[in-house]
This record gives sequence, C-alpha cells and structure tokens, in this order.
Amino acid sequence: MEIIMPAFACLIIIFGLIRRVPVFEAFSEGAREGFFTLFKIAPTILGLVFAVGLLRSSGATDALCSAIAPVAEAVGFPREVVPMAMLRPVSGSGSTALLVSVFENCGPDSFAGRVASVLAGSSETTFYAVTMYFGSVGVKNIRHTLPAAVAADLTAMAVSAAAVHIFFG
Repeated sequence: MEIIMPAFACLIIIFGLIRRVPVFEAFSEGAREGFFTLFKIAPTILGLVFAVGLLRSSGATDALCSAIAPVAEAVGFPREVVPMAMLRPVSGSGSTALLVSVFENCGPDSFAGRVASVLAGSSETTFYAVTMYFGSVGVKNIRHTLPAAVAADLTAMAVSAAAVHIFFG
C-alpha cells in the first residue's frame, strides 16, 4: 500500500518522458498556477472561516439549533443531529467532529448515530465548495447554484431520517 503513490508519481514521470514532455517545467508551471489560485481565493476562505468562528463564539449557532430542534424532532429528525446538520453545509471538519460527538453520546448504532452517518455521507459542505470552486475561477454571480445546493442539503436531512426509519425501523 505504501508504494502506490510513489509508483504513481514514477509512472507519470516515465509517461511524460516517453511523450517528450518537459516534466519538471510542466510541474513547476502547474504549481505556480496552483499558488496563484490559492492566492486569489484566500480572502474568500478567510472570510468564511471568520464568519463560522463568529457565529459559533457568539452563540448564534446554539440559539438557532435550539430553535430548530423541536421542529426537527416533530418531523422525525433526531435532536442530537441538528447541530451537525446545521454545520455540515459550512464546515466538513466541524461537522465530522459533531458526528464523532453523536457517536460518543448516542452510539453509532443508535437512531441518531445512523441518521448522522447517512447525513454525513449524503450531504456536502455547500458554502465551502461554492466558495472554493467559484472563487478559483473568478465567478461572481452564482445564480441558482446556492439555492439548489441548499435544497439538496435539506433533502439530504429529510431523506437521511426517512432512510434510517425505512431500513432500520
């Protein structure tokens, strides 16, 4: 297993040499373009990270989760998973930490643990992805992308609870 990545890199170099591609120059140019892309999207990513930190430290996310939890529970979505569902569109690592918290508090085979697992696998870090992908190519007008992506995240929430009910009772 440990040889896969070095072997893959060697294959790329050998293939480039066979095709008479200046391998190091091509690598350097790609790295340069990657650096400039990173430089171009860094302010947007920093803004997103700042906004998430601000919402969490101000208690706004806790207040929002407390307000949403009774409604979510009334429609069959477990209260314990609401914070993860709220954070998932914004932060992958943060939502993964909350997934682990659900596992520790409720157990991975509990209803909440199963819903959290299905939700983690069926949803996306929407705001992060839109920020990265659109920011990297310089798109300013995202039109229908964000509403469609948020609708997909809400669908993932509803379907994750329904799927666990159907398959696990």
